[in-house]
Amino acid sequence: MTGDRIPLLVILGPTAVGKTALALGIGQALNGEIVSADSRQIYRQMDIGTAKPTPAERARLRHHLLDVVNPDETLTLAEYQTLASAAIGDIHARGRLPMLVGGTGQHITALLEGWTVPRVPPDERFRSEMETFAAERGAQALHDRLRGRDPAAADSIDYRNVRRVIRALEVIEATGERFSEQRRKNPPPYDVLNLGLTMDRDRLYARADQRVDAMMAVGFLDEVRALLDAGYRRDLPSMSGLGYAQLAAHLLDGLPLAAAVTDTKMATHNFIRQQYTWFRGHDNGILWHNSEALVVPELIYSTQRWLEGFD
Repeated sequence: MTGDRIPLLVILGPTAVGKTALALGIGQALNGEIVSADSRQIYRQMDIGTAKPTPAERARLRHHLLDVVNPDETLTLAEYQTLASAAIGDIHARGRLPMLVGGTGQHITALLEGWTVPRVPPDERFRSEMETFAAERGAQALHDRLRGRDPAAADSIDYRNVRRVIRALEVIEATGERFSEQRRKNPPPYDVLNLGLTMDRDRLYARADQRVDAMMAVGFLDEVRALLDAGYRRDLPSMSGLGYAQLAAHLLDGLPLAAAVTDTKMATHNFIRQQYTWFRGHDNGILWHNSEALVVPELIYSTQRWLEGFD
């Protein structure tokens, strides 16, 4: 490890596995600050449903990249990389430990591998057309359309991730070049300690279900109602998040509340499966730990030993 490289502690894992608690413990012991790697916590006014750190947790440790944009605004992957890189550099320059914490695998991988993402602004007309196409003919048909334009991009994007498929098509449409050929890698100067949290899948699903119930108890439905009352449309990307779409269906379409909550839990289980799939496919030395058997002082000690290699 050389002096011009930046130590970066990464704590990743699926939703509800306990990343925030571990990050707070390590960060307080080792003078760290958290850079969020959560694509939903960037939105203002969306606190409960995104499981955003509480004011008390933020008081314990400084957090970055929370509350970045309004619910009707976008933050592209390239913009996220720029902001996250700047935050990591600033934390390191102040003599503190930068900690990248979250479960959005694409954001973590793009940052660590230094993806050069095409800077193509959103084209709402094109996106609307593609969303209509997917709604009428199915996600697989949209994915087949991408495969016809860029087989390599199609191989790297799950057909069920309609937003990513549309983004790839959008970039191709705007530039006339294959999306896969525009994504290059320029790894940043990070020396990474990559800690992954996991647990028994059924127990994780139960834990996620309990968290949904807890969110409902502290006002998740009121949060969604306030967003709709403020004029934020249900078709915004921000409103497609876990629970937001389901509770909007309750408020706008008359879906029974119990059904909306059940749908949220099932969508969360599916999201957890997708997270694990991403992490398996992009595992560059993740040190996995069972979150139910963590010995936090031992992790603090091993992280401290790793940091000593930079002295």
